[in-house]
Amino acid sequence: MTTAPITQALTGLPDRYLTPIDIAALLSVPLETVYQWRRKRTGPPGFRIGKHLRYDPAAVHHWICERASDDAAA
Repeated sequence: MTTAPITQALTGLPDRYLTPIDIAALLSVPLETVYQWRRKRTGPPGFRIGKHLRYDPAAVHHWICERASDDAAA
């Protein structure tokens, strides 16, 4: 598995906190998958600002890199 598309996508991460919709679009998964990851605590770490769920782009990048290295080791 190559990580080139993932790496290219991450270099273009915005300088703002990401929404669940941003995460779904970035990873090409349904929005409900992002929410399931949150409930199961298996997805990228998120936090709440009031009632809004947000993700730090650096934490998302780290989470994706961990997943990629786990897959490479398997």
